[in-house]
Amino acid sequence: MDYREALNYIESIGKFGMNFGLKRIKRMCELLGNPQHKLKIIHVGGTNGKGSTVTFISNILIKEGYKVGVYTSPHLERFTERIKINDVEISEEDVARLIEEIKEIIDIVIAEGYDHPTEFEIVTACAFKYFYEKAVDFVVLEVGLGGRLDATNVVDPIVSIITSISFDHMNILGDTIEKIASEKAGIIKEGKPLVLYPQDKGAKEVILKKADEMNSKVYLVEDVEYIIKSNTLDGIVFDVVIMDKFYKNLMIKMLNKYQVLNAITSLLTIEVLKSLGYKVSDISIYEGLKESTWPGRFEVINKDPYIVLDGGHNIQGIKELKNGIKEYFGGKKVKIVFGVLKDKDYISMVDELIEVCNDFITVTPVSPRALDAEELKEFIKNKGKNAKAFNDIDNAIEHVLNDKDCDVVVFCGSLYMIGKIRSKLKHMLA
Repeated sequence: MDYREALNYIESIGKFGMNFGLKRIKRMCELLGNPQHKLKIIHVGGTNGKGSTVTFISNILIKEGYKVGVYTSPHLERFTERIKINDVEISEEDVARLIEEIKEIIDIVIAEGYDHPTEFEIVTACAFKYFYEKAVDFVVLEVGLGGRLDATNVVDPIVSIITSISFDHMNILGDTIEKIASEKAGIIKEGKPLVLYPQDKGAKEVILKKADEMNSKVYLVEDVEYIIKSNTLDGIVFDVVIMDKFYKNLMIKMLNKYQVLNAITSLLTIEVLKSLGYKVSDISIYEGLKESTWPGRFEVINKDPYIVLDGGHNIQGIKELKNGIKEYFGGKKVKIVFGVLKDKDYISMVDELIEVCNDFITVTPVSPRALDAEELKEFIKNKGKNAKAFNDIDNAIEHVLNDKDCDVVVFCGSLYMIGKIRSKLKHMLA
C-alpha cells in the first residue's frame, strides 16, 4: 500500500459516518498492545482554541529539549499535518505502513462482531502507535469532537485541559451550554489535574462538579492576573502572574486578544507540569510562546492588501474574528469572502460580520453540507449589504485579489475551505 492508496482507504471509511463510542477504539488499541498507556499525554478538549493551546504547549516543551508528539484535526492542507513530532509531519511512507498494519487489526475487530471503526478512530490508533514507536517524551493530544465518547478518550493523561466552550455540533453534543460542557468534561480523569479556560457560569458549574467527582484538582485560568501591554499586527506583549511566578513582556505572534488567554492556559499547564517534577526553563517558555504559529486562525498572509485567513466556523469564533477586525483594521475598508456549512448558525454569523463589513463575496465550500453561495448572497443582501456569489472558490479568489477598492480581505466561515484557499493563495502570492 502506498500513500495515495492509504488516503483513499481512509477517505472510503467516511461512508460509515460518525459512530460514537469507545468500544471499537479500545479493542483496536488492545490489539496494538495499548500504546496509548505507555505515553505521557496532555489531553486538550474544548470548542475553540484547542489547536492554539496545543501549539503553545508543544513548542515550549520542544524548546526545553523534549521530543513531543502532536495530534490535531482536521488538517488544513495535508493529511500529514495531523501527526507531528517536534513540528515535523509524519512521512507519507509511515502513513502508508501504519494504515496497512491497522487494516489487519480492523479485520480482526470486525470479525469479532464490532461495527466498522470510523475514519477518526483509525487515524487516532495510527497516531498512538506512531508516537510509541518513536519513543516521544510527551504527546499533546487534541480531542476530535466532544470528549466523553471521542476516540482520543482512551488515554490516562498526566493533565487534561478544557479550552473555551461554545455552541457547535449541537446535533451531537446537545443544545445547551451545560450539555455541551458535560460532554467536554468527559475527558477529566480520576485524580489527574485539570486546567480550565474561563467559562460561562453554566459550563463552569458542570465541569467543576465532574472534576469534584473525579478527585481532579482544578487550575482556573480566570484566577490568573495579566495585563496586555501592546497589541499590534506584529504580535501581543503581556505580563502575567501564574502560581506566584511573574512573567514580564511575554510575546505571542498569534493575533487577537483571546490568544492571550490560550497562551495563559498553556502557561498554567506548564506550571502544573513543573509541579509534577518536569523541568521547563523560563527561556523555553519565552521562546516557545513567541515562535508559536497556528495557520488559518486570524492569520495575516499578505499586507498589501491585508489578507486574513480565519477558520472560525461557529458563532464564538466569528465573534472573535469580528473583534479582531475592529482591533487591527478599524477605519479600513474590509471585504469578506464567506462560505459556510448549512448546519452552522450562519444567521448569527452574518449578524456579527455585517458590523465590520459592507461588501461580501459568498462562496460554496466543497462539502455535501455546504450552504449554496447564491442563497447566502440573497440572505446578506436582505440585510442591506452588498454581496456577490461565486460557486467556484478559485474564481472568487481571483475576483477579490483584482479588486483595488479594499484595504483588507478576510476569508472565513469554514475551516475546510480555508485550507484550500490557503494553498491557492500561497501559490498565487509566491
